[in-house]
Amino acid sequence: MHTVYILKCADGKPYTGCTENLEERLQRHNNGHVPATENRRPVKLIIYTVFFDKYKAFEFEKYLKSGSGRAFINKHLI
Repeated sequence: MHTVYILKCADGKPYTGCTENLEERLQRHNNGHVPATENRRPVKLIIYTVFFDKYKAFEFEKYLKSGSGRAFINKHLI
């Protein structure tokens, strides 16, 4: 299973990612082992969605990182 997740970073901005192990990935974010969030800690999990198909997960992550996906996140999730 693959999980697409959205974090709220200390700077108030969201971070979107995809992983097979959400718990381990969150630890990596909060321990500073992910370059994109190492200076934006602590991070807080806002929402996650689980996919059985990894390609669908990657498509959804890509959408959330697009202009309309970011607008959706800002309007409905944060």
